[in-house]
Amino acid sequence: MTLRAANVEPTPDVFATVMATGIVSIAARDHHYTTLSDALGTLTSLGLAVLVVVVGAAVVGTGRKLFWDMSDPDITLRLFTFVAACAVLDTRLSFNLAMLRVLGAAALSAWLVLIMLTARNMSAHRWAALRDHAHGAWELASVGTSGLAIVIVQIASHTGHRGWLFVAAPVWLAAIGIYALMTWLILWRTVVERQDHDGFAPDSWIMMGGLAIATLAGDQLQQQLWGWPGAAVRTITIVTWVTATLWIPPLIYFGLHRIAQRPEVLQFTGAWWSMVFPLGMYSAATDGMAVELGAPSMHTVSLVFFWDAFAVWLIVVAAGLLRLRPGRPSAF
Repeated sequence: MTLRAANVEPTPDVFATVMATGIVSIAARDHHYTTLSDALGTLTSLGLAVLVVVVGAAVVGTGRKLFWDMSDPDITLRLFTFVAACAVLDTRLSFNLAMLRVLGAAALSAWLVLIMLTARNMSAHRWAALRDHAHGAWELASVGTSGLAIVIVQIASHTGHRGWLFVAAPVWLAAIGIYALMTWLILWRTVVERQDHDGFAPDSWIMMGGLAIATLAGDQLQQQLWGWPGAAVRTITIVTWVTATLWIPPLIYFGLHRIAQRPEVLQFTGAWWSMVFPLGMYSAATDGMAVELGAPSMHTVSLVFFWDAFAVWLIVVAAGLLRLRPGRPSAF
């Protein structure tokens, strides 16, 4: 996720910085670190505003056509970071109804455009061709869709218009369906190319994060439902949390294997932001499940993952700032 100073062209997943900072802020709030949460929340708000200006300036300020190839599925899928960023910040500021509506409208509008473009772009390729290019960042479509479901549930909760829940439920199910499709393509590529020889890339962690945010969305949705719909959502949510948990050991193993085989991968790139978000989201999702299942020990697990996420966030921020030194390419 680099910003090339020469021509000011941010990469499409530049909003991952906002996603990562926002979810760490939410996890800090869950564990009553109010000052830290507020500081990170402020950075999240400023970050989204600055990046919108940067992207807007890059699009209209140069007098050129859009520099992203919007016919490329990899581009439109990575642009779902904007939807997720709006959703995360919206959740963080959900106490402000005006911001809830504004950010919710932005997330919904962007999602509608991106989902149509992505469907068109993917349908133009054969499955084998999609498989050959699939990677962890493609799960961002599912992440953004789950984030939108959370926003819709928040709107239903804060406005009392429960009809929004009939929108949130199918959006949430769509997020799970998108996750299943992208995971199938990624695992298919892994088997064909035997990627385990090099280990998983940092954005592979989104495969866990996609289920973690689906868990959080399902947890919030089932709290607004009753009877068998609530019970059904609760069951699916438990399954998504368990599956997200099962992803963690192989991601750690193959991540360490990749570092051992190719130490140069530790050099900072924007892809490392893709590891911060899943850790923070798993903390938030596990905290919600701890309340739902009445399991106090899960609060401890959530706390551990919060500190892991915050530690990685600090490392990535420090590495990114070092890249801003004169003569080095800048990065988000």
